[in-house]
Amino acid sequence: MTAAIDGPAAWRADTPGAESAIHLNACGAALMPNPVVDRVKAHLDLEARIGGYEAQAEVADELAAAYGSAARLLNARAHEIAFVENATRAWDMAFYALPLGPGDVVLTAVAEYASNFIAFLQMQRRRGVEIRIVPDDADGALDPAALRAMIDDRVKLIAITHVPTNGGLVNPAAAVGAIAREAGIPFLLDACQSVGQMPVDVAAIGCTMLSATGRKFLRGPRGTGFLYVREDWIERLEPPFLDLHAARWTGADSFEIAGDATRFENWEFDVAGRLGLKMAIDYALDIGPDRIAARIGDLATRLRDGLGALPGVTVRDKGRQRCGIVTFTHDRLAATDLVAQLGREGVRLTVSGAGSTRLDMDGRGVDGFARAGLHVYNSEAEVDAAIAAIARL
Repeated sequence: MTAAIDGPAAWRADTPGAESAIHLNACGAALMPNPVVDRVKAHLDLEARIGGYEAQAEVADELAAAYGSAARLLNARAHEIAFVENATRAWDMAFYALPLGPGDVVLTAVAEYASNFIAFLQMQRRRGVEIRIVPDDADGALDPAALRAMIDDRVKLIAITHVPTNGGLVNPAAAVGAIAREAGIPFLLDACQSVGQMPVDVAAIGCTMLSATGRKFLRGPRGTGFLYVREDWIERLEPPFLDLHAARWTGADSFEIAGDATRFENWEFDVAGRLGLKMAIDYALDIGPDRIAARIGDLATRLRDGLGALPGVTVRDKGRQRCGIVTFTHDRLAATDLVAQLGREGVRLTVSGAGSTRLDMDGRGVDGFARAGLHVYNSEAEVDAAIAAIARL
């Protein structure tokens, strides 16, 4: 076992950074638990002693086992997993592998993340792809009925963010997956903010591809991420670039692409970081995604309720299903000033600016939200102290 699974007190004790401040930024980069930190440090020490290649050879079995760990987390199979540098690169490797052409339609959500939407715009400019936005329902999440009505022969991809970077909502990914399966359209899910804070089952969701990061709710090292590609789509996607790991040079003028998801990887990677990511995944599995989601949900509800009772503060979260991201504004302070003042009081949040989810933020007429991301190492006392600090402003 990698995790102390006794409960919140043990999870907090296993997180040294939790004592330095009230850290409410799991949606940016969560605090790593001791086993993850120790695993990364141990491998760096090994590299320093014997060299990088030699150290990698010593941990070959552990690196191979990482695919199984990620697969268990997602209810996938090991050969459907590729490890890459971050969630954006994972998403890019899937998206740019799709053979989209002039007139092909991509359906996406109002709260889609900037990096993804920029890629859509690039393909619009480069190949004549058309972008269509699925409207929200009355609660602010993507409307599955509207999505179904927008399906036609030109739609070649449905791509949405499961948990947007702002707004606290959880989009109805399984409903989207059912529509995509019925229509025979690939479904790319950005799960950057959902993997690690709630159960994510690719079989139940029905996504064709999924991207995830290590640094957020999984509590892994920065510079780590992974991609899931469903088995029946792996060989239908040619990655946008290849190297001697993703493919084999079989002759003077021939090559063969890997038959599993490793075709989306590259040869050089941060070995210590990947070992840390495996440890983070195993740590989350030991606690249990359901227990993690319940704990985060309780803390987020406590924070929302407390903020909602403060004069001058408006909670900005949307959707019927909400998560561990809590966003809010202050009627006298800009989000950047609010977050800066709280930082000086030892409460660490971040700002979700309009540039990260422009369609959603422009539609609301705001420049940015203060954003908190709760995790299992946070305590009720910290939540109450953060609310009190905001009240003092």
